[in-house]
Amino acid sequence: MDLKFEGKKTLVRVDFNVPLDDKFNITDDTRIRAALPTIKHILKNKGAVILMSHLGRPLKKLNEDGSVNVEKFTLEHVVKHLGKLLRKKVQFCPVTVGKQATQMAKALEPGQVLLLENTRFQAEEGKGDEAFAKKLSRLANLYVNDAFGTAHRAHASTTTVAQFFKPNQKSFGFLMQKEIENAEKVLNNPERPLTAIIGGAKVSDKILLLEKLIDFADNLLIGGGMAYTFLKAQGGSVGNSLVEEDKLKLALRLLAKAEKKGVKIYLPKDSTAADDFNARAKKANKFSKRIPKGWMGLDIGEKAQKEFAEVILNSKTLLWNGPMGVFEMKPFAKGTKAVARAVAKATSKGAFSLVGGGDSVAAVNQMGLSEKVSYVSTGGGAMLEFLEGKELPGIAAIKQGS
Repeated sequence: MDLKFEGKKTLVRVDFNVPLDDKFNITDDTRIRAALPTIKHILKNKGAVILMSHLGRPLKKLNEDGSVNVEKFTLEHVVKHLGKLLRKKVQFCPVTVGKQATQMAKALEPGQVLLLENTRFQAEEGKGDEAFAKKLSRLANLYVNDAFGTAHRAHASTTTVAQFFKPNQKSFGFLMQKEIENAEKVLNNPERPLTAIIGGAKVSDKILLLEKLIDFADNLLIGGGMAYTFLKAQGGSVGNSLVEEDKLKLALRLLAKAEKKGVKIYLPKDSTAADDFNARAKKANKFSKRIPKGWMGLDIGEKAQKEFAEVILNSKTLLWNGPMGVFEMKPFAKGTKAVARAVAKATSKGAFSLVGGGDSVAAVNQMGLSEKVSYVSTGGGAMLEFLEGKELPGIAAIKQGS
């Protein structure tokens, strides 16, 4: 981020899409904290900061009369907390573009911070609209994209706006740089063995990632609901476990591809099974390929936890995306927690570990292990697409012409 900020106004795209409770209090400020180094750097270098972000999907959750639910989705909920973290007053503009935004941006002095209203209140944002992006660009002299979590979206504030700035007027923020550098540590010349731990409910959500991983991983540990599609494809009886019937052939093809490439795929040998999908259901440890009718696998079992941990501890590079079970229900969180502990332990022994994806990040944070892994990504979908080998629009827009 080698732009000259002094005396200039910098438009910074951040990701302040934070969870709020029913009284609109922030319940997890990780994303706000992640943006602080970039904001503070610009202020320290005598620049003014104009922040823009989205919050939720307001146009998909309109009021009954078809109007935008401003009370629920306004970024004003973030102002006070951001001010506390920065230890300075944060001005708030109740519109994203228009006369008031132009006036407030113009009046901004070096060292001051202005937060614009939710970019997604405007339909033009999601369409990547040029006219809307141009209005945003006119508010500032420089543009910095520090919102890795939305880098896979070709929106006006993440992508289109960059075209109105010359190469020496736009840059990635520190968070974006860190996300890209850490993902590239896994993708380019990683220390081996490289083990990828992939969980979550569906194979269909992770097809491209699995395909890509088979090309460069040494070991692939598969947990979560997606494991049962593979187990059934191999001829196992998985009871009422989640299975994507239309993906059984794909699962066999992926297993055959891995075998051909010499990649070892580990599926859970046993599972914590239940007779119903709820925390109070009757539970039992069952072999994953012998789950009785009416029962379903909701977490990896004790043997699988030990085997997975062993593979993790013998790895030099680790990528973890997705939970090992129904992590949000306490009785089925043990597998995810066992993996989190193993990843932290392997890191302490010198392995490089990258954790990305909502539930795996939540597990690491809840267990107080976020400082004990090498890097926790803030961008679930964006990190997935980056690891799949796709060029992300938000990244390409900054690199163009530079």
